[in-house]
Parts: sequence; C-alpha cells; structure tokens
Amino acid sequence: MAIKSYIKDGNKYFKAEVKMRDSSGKQVYRCRQGLLSERKAQDAEFQLRKEIESIAKQGSSLFWPEWVRTCLEKIKMTSAYSTVYTYEKSLLKWTFQCWAKKSLIEITRSDIHEIVYQSAAELSDGTKKNLLKHIKRTFQIAVEDGHLDRNPAHGMSVKCAETTKLVLTNQETETLLKKANEVGHPFYPIWVAALMTGMRSGELKALLWSDIDLDAKTISVTKQWCNKTGVTPTKSRKNRIVPISADFILFLKEQKLQKQNDNLVLPQPAEWEHGDQAKVIKAFCRTIGITPIKFHDLRATFITNLLSRGVSLARVMAIVGHTEIKTTNVYLRLAGVDVKGATDDLGYKLPQTSEAQIYQISARKR
Repeated sequence: MAIKSYIKDGNKYFKAEVKMRDSSGKQVYRCRQGLLSERKAQDAEFQLRKEIESIAKQGSSLFWPEWVRTCLEKIKMTSAYSTVYTYEKSLLKWTFQCWAKKSLIEITRSDIHEIVYQSAAELSDGTKKNLLKHIKRTFQIAVEDGHLDRNPAHGMSVKCAETTKLVLTNQETETLLKKANEVGHPFYPIWVAALMTGMRSGELKALLWSDIDLDAKTISVTKQWCNKTGVTPTKSRKNRIVPISADFILFLKEQKLQKQNDNLVLPQPAEWEHGDQAKVIKAFCRTIGITPIKFHDLRATFITNLLSRGVSLARVMAIVGHTEIKTTNVYLRLAGVDVKGATDDLGYKLPQTSEAQIYQISARKR
C-alpha cells in the first residue's frame, strides 16, 4: 500500500496503490491515480484495500468466458432471442480474446476502458455505447448473484448524439398510401396496418385473425416473428391491447374477404421474410418523392400523431408497448408537444403590415 505524488502538465497529483495476495497466493493489484489531494488519495487507498480484501476472501472466481455463457442463459429467460444474440455477438467479439484467462474478480475498470475506448475505437459511438451496456449488465448480474461486491463498469458511459428519427407528415402519409394502392404494391396492406396500429414489423408479420376482435375494435398483441427463431413473445415479453379505428376495421374486412382461409392477416412478401422491409419502403418513398423513411419510422409516425393530438403519454405507452417513459419521451420531443405554443406570447410584436402592402409586394415579385 502506498500513496505517491507526481507532476503532470505542471499540476501535482496523487496516486494510491494497493497490493495483496488472495487465498490461492495470487497477487491482486489495484491503483487509482489523478487524485487532486493527499486526503483523497488516502480515501481511495482505503476503498481499494477494502475491495482487495473482499476479493482475497472470495479466492478464485469464474473465468470471464464461463460467466458470459452463464449470463446469456439468464438473459434468455427474460429477453427476446434477438437481444441474446446481440449480447453474445458483441461480448464474444470484443472481450473473449482479451479476457479469456481473466477471472471475473480480476477485471478492472481500466480493462473495460481499454476495450471500449481503445480496442473498439473504430466503432461508432452508438455501437460503443451498446458494447459498454452489454459489459455493464454482465457484471451487474454477477453482483446480483453474489460473485462480485461491486460492478467495475458502474458510472462509465459513452456519450453520443441522439439518433434522428424520421416521420412522415400527414400529406406524405396520404401520398404513400395512395401511390402504393394505385400500383398494387405488395407491401401496401402492411404499411396501412403499421400506420393504423403502430405495431412493430415482427408483430405485424405474426398477426392472426384470431388476434383481432372486430366487435370490440381491438387487436391483442401477444407475439412477434423473428427470422432466426420464428414466432416468439413480444419484445418486452408483455401482451397488450391496441384499439383500432372504424376506417381500419373496414380495411381489415376487405382483407379478410381476399384472404379467405388463410389465418395470417397480412401478405408475406419475400422481402419481409428476408428482413428487407426497410429497404423496400425507403426505395418506394424516393420513387414518389417523399421523405425516405425506414419501416420502423411508420411506427414513429403513428406515435407522434397520437401525441400531437393530445393522447396522454400513459395511453400511448400502453398502445405501443413501451415499458420506459424515456422511450416515449423521444417521440414527445419529436412531435413538439412539450413546446407547442410556447412562442405565441413572447411579450413583443412585429410591426403590423396591412394586407394591401403584402399583396403589393407579392405582385412586384411576380
């Protein structure tokens, strides 16, 4: 155990170091530097000593690859297959080789920092943020299961710009549906359903007539389709009820007449089967000269329309299946509901111009 001072960029800093051997005789080392005072270094030394004493008592621990496999099995119990697949792919690629021979208790904050900010430096901020989230959750499960006293990734973060979400204006929405209907686009019924219910692509693909109650004007959303595992529970693993409008009920009745004995509500184009639904709608939007959105942006269009028409945040969350209010708040800002009308009364006004003057100026421009 030691506290040392050093000079960096003309400033004096302190470093706290602690070394100790665990029950197997292996040396465990911890260090914290960049401390601004000797008192802070002493506090850091105390915390490091407590941490190492805890590690020494625990002795050897699960090795990282072994623990990740255990974690993935736990995550499978509460998450969709796509989530588990993303965790496995991310952790396998970026951590297995570096931490293959490290036990869980040996991995430090510095190790995590090196992975996220150096080894994965070429990744986008969003991808690095997800990688850190995967590492952090894996350690947190270890804390909850009693393998660790603290999460070494706690408090670490990756700042990145918010992803721009696109939505169609009402005029663009009508143009999309009109043009798609005119040319008999195979995705037309699917786009209608997405815009009228806000359901996710996988939920729409798995939709059966038995899920729809035309008399009660509701859809029961209980499942989704995934191209890797087929039909699975919804993303949140929770069921929900989506109310449907009279217009959409008429549309569904027309669809049912066309489908006859098929229990699937919507057509199943090959592009949807292969996961290319985003490419299809973007290309069509470009062709007809409207905002080139992705398939998921139809859901964003539905949500922002509800919010802009005064539907409460709680009701919107229930309809679209959001489990966290911060997710819906993104759409609230996108719809501009939280700032709407804020500039109507600024306390000052522009000089008044008569209609005759406006007409005169307009006439000159012509």
